[in-house]
Amino acid sequence: MIIDAHAHIFSTLSGFGADGELKPLNKGKAIWSTGEVIQLLPKEYEKTEFTLSSLFSVMDSHFIDKAVLLQGGFLGFDNYGVIEAVKSNKDRLRGALTVDPFCRNLDKILNYLLSQDIDAFKFEVSTGCGLMGIHPTFQLDNELMYSIYKRLYSKVRTVAFDLGSPGDESHQVVAIKKISQDFPSMNIVVCHLSSPRRNQDENIKKELEMLQRDNIFFDTAALFWKTRVEEYPFETARRYLMYAKNIVGAEHLMWGSDMPSTLVQVPLSKQLDYSKGIFTDKEEEWYFHKTAEKVYF
Repeated sequence: MIIDAHAHIFSTLSGFGADGELKPLNKGKAIWSTGEVIQLLPKEYEKTEFTLSSLFSVMDSHFIDKAVLLQGGFLGFDNYGVIEAVKSNKDRLRGALTVDPFCRNLDKILNYLLSQDIDAFKFEVSTGCGLMGIHPTFQLDNELMYSIYKRLYSKVRTVAFDLGSPGDESHQVVAIKKISQDFPSMNIVVCHLSSPRRNQDENIKKELEMLQRDNIFFDTAALFWKTRVEEYPFETARRYLMYAKNIVGAEHLMWGSDMPSTLVQVPLSKQLDYSKGIFTDKEEEWYFHKTAEKVYF
């Protein structure tokens, strides 16, 4: 069994980040408010959309049984879409809801979101497409954020963070450790193995050692892209995966695709295969299935 622990869907692209709005063009392209045009989806997608049907089609063709929807600023918040998708596909899907903590009606939003049958939240805080791309830098362990965590603590099981890359103001691993200590029964997920770039071997080892805690987990979505540009089998990403296995253990790691945008760079078959030889058969069960089952399902 394979679980994709980090996937996305969207029928209406409404991304927003440091470069302003991200709006759809045709044939998988999209345009930022800066005028930059990106290839968001593979060219064979006539419309720039990736619906639940599109996700299931890709999953089925690659024998992926389940997925976790982790929406964020890049494609646009879509809490309602996540709620409806999970409600109608509980056997295959889980999802995380999200909120901008600076919304004036934060309490009202949280009241609604926490009344839903979803037990995970995500904060995409990166300086590119996350909250710190549109807000001044703030501390993840400040009073405002802690007021949110306290509300989540009794309601949700898992909170995921996209921290951006080391060196970014959003990359606050010390705060993540503190949050995990102060909320010990809440699963904390660090997306993208904390988004290390190339030539950051000592830093990633140091961070993994700092975050080696029972309630901290990592998805490895788009790790090969964070360490770009390298050809398959992505030796830097493989090396970082080996560090992670040796330091935090496979039972704290989850495979994820970050699709659909990663499908532009690398076929999903290679995303699934590049970790071959790193894990034992038992460790692969944790990496591709059992950890995500425990954390999200």
